[in-house]
Amino acid sequence: MNNHAAAKRGIPSKDDFNSWYPFIVEAAELVDKRYPIKGMDVWRPYGWKTMRLIDSLTHSQMEATGHEEYRFPLLIPEALLDKENRLVARLKAAREAGVDPSDLRMEEEQAGFENEVYWVRHAGASQIDEAMFLRPTSETAMYTMFPLWIRSHADLPLKTYQMVNTFRYETKQTRSFIRVREIHFFEAHTAHEDEASASEQIEEDLEIVQSIAKDICLPVLLSKRPLWDTFPGAWYTIGVDVVMPNGRTLQIASCHHYRDQWAQAFDIRYEDENGKQQFVHQTTYGMSERLVGAIVGMHGDDSGLIMPPSIAPIQVIIIPILSRERGEDVLTSSKQVSALLMGQGLRVHIDDREIRPGQKYYDWEIKGVPLRIEIGPRDLDSNQVMVARRTGGKSPIPIDDLAILVNDELMAVSDELWTRARQQLEEYVHPLPSINRAGDKWELSAPLIDDKVYFLFWEGSDADAERLEHLTGLSFLGTEVGHNKGKGVCAVTGKPTSTIIHMARMY
Repeated sequence: MNNHAAAKRGIPSKDDFNSWYPFIVEAAELVDKRYPIKGMDVWRPYGWKTMRLIDSLTHSQMEATGHEEYRFPLLIPEALLDKENRLVARLKAAREAGVDPSDLRMEEEQAGFENEVYWVRHAGASQIDEAMFLRPTSETAMYTMFPLWIRSHADLPLKTYQMVNTFRYETKQTRSFIRVREIHFFEAHTAHEDEASASEQIEEDLEIVQSIAKDICLPVLLSKRPLWDTFPGAWYTIGVDVVMPNGRTLQIASCHHYRDQWAQAFDIRYEDENGKQQFVHQTTYGMSERLVGAIVGMHGDDSGLIMPPSIAPIQVIIIPILSRERGEDVLTSSKQVSALLMGQGLRVHIDDREIRPGQKYYDWEIKGVPLRIEIGPRDLDSNQVMVARRTGGKSPIPIDDLAILVNDELMAVSDELWTRARQQLEEYVHPLPSINRAGDKWELSAPLIDDKVYFLFWEGSDADAERLEHLTGLSFLGTEVGHNKGKGVCAVTGKPTSTIIHMARMY
């Protein structure tokens, strides 16, 4: 559909991303935002099936890497939040003071998360003895149980995961999938004998998330977050970001290496081979429904969504071109083609509604179905069907070859989405203009472009970073993991370095 036709149907241009995005998520029937609690959308069947298909990719990766699925309670007692607050506050204070956390007394710590959770204080008309809260994530719930399951080195590694709803009192402007208060959440939590084993788990997690991202055609940036943006309970954090069409980065996943900090707080020990008690080392890896938001933003166009075939609720839509004379024959052939493709394990739907074909095309374009098959009387005569890719292109295919060639067509759609997304990422990421320094005054040699992400070689200090954030209005994503840009000189100090930093506006 050209831009004029899309506009006539009420679809905003994707160039106006802030208008296009909320229109598309509802017009494509992913969610309904009219539920009377802000930030808690209703998943509609098409959106929920998309999410569940993404979940199935994650389930497969978890099973292949020896993780086992658990289901922890929704409610967590207040005492456990206090325990987490004490740990996180101590680690944060120690980091700011540049000292070892063990040098700080527990009574010096301050609570920090009460205002970010939803509280349950009553059961019916009665006030309960101990307040509870809805999980914002599950460290406290899980790590209360880990000491009961881990006794010796034979119990390690413990590799757990769950897919649940989490709840966070989001005070900023909500946006479907991107910033919500009830979050469909995946979290993996592991325990290991030592730091090296936990580090190997982080490497495995990064391989998993990159594999899933490739399946849904999303190129990502892997960044080791700067110290001030690392979760205070973590030794380090690696963020996984997608660059959206407006140049903002969207974190779709994160990995945390906890060392033995949480184990000490929750007394998670094991007996090693020498009979000595040791604290475990832990990691977490999390993703959320932001994956759906990234798919919408990265792959959609002025006509609607474009679903990657791997997670498209309907991979092939069959449109019978019905006529009075041969309508039954066309419908029969459509059903035969559907049965053939479903026998190949594909997700197929026949649109036999009594409306004009053009309306059907529009409806399925906005939902982003990867492949459309048209069958009319002329196609029956020539024993072929017309196949149209959602990414563009239309050609006849012999019915006898359909089972094989449809899979090739879907692969071509997936390849095209990946290629486009890679090209878009390259277009979004630019080198930061050089910094001119005259005494205490810093200036950029050229103005920044609003919808871009910038990279620079970096060996500067935290103070340099803070100053550069003020100068640019951008945030540090962190050190790019596994970049191939070679070596350069630090944009601030002029020192040679191979460290690359990205800066961007973040969701």
